[in-house]
Amino acid sequence: MRDKDSARLSTLRLINAAIKDRDIAARADGNDNGVGEPEVLAILGRMVKQRRESMKTYEEGGRLDLAEREANEIVVIEEFLPRALNQDEVSAAVDSAVAEVGASSIRDMGRVMGVLKTKYTGQMDFGAVGPLVKDRLSA
Repeated sequence: MRDKDSARLSTLRLINAAIKDRDIAARADGNDNGVGEPEVLAILGRMVKQRRESMKTYEEGGRLDLAEREANEIVVIEEFLPRALNQDEVSAAVDSAVAEVGASSIRDMGRVMGVLKTKYTGQMDFGAVGPLVKDRLSA
């Protein structure tokens, strides 16, 4: 607020509102502790994903000003997410999860993805990891 950075302030308010909404919903469901860190990371991950999709749509529609605004929001949101894993680290994490679960066929994919989501929420794009897991299990 003191820096007069209205775009950053707006994004931080959106993050705060999303977390508070989820916290209120959790308390209404009987969870007196509210939202935990994994849920906050999941919320932030969804916010980044939504903005990437919006950015793509705006670019296709020729609205580069709106696409740039979405890109700026992504930068602010990603400040609060853990560092994203690189391709080698993702591959190692998939191998580790397959070994941990003892997966041997494509039917174990859900269990492998579950392990990955518990350990690496906010650190990898699970949409991109799914095909990698599928390839590992079908080989």
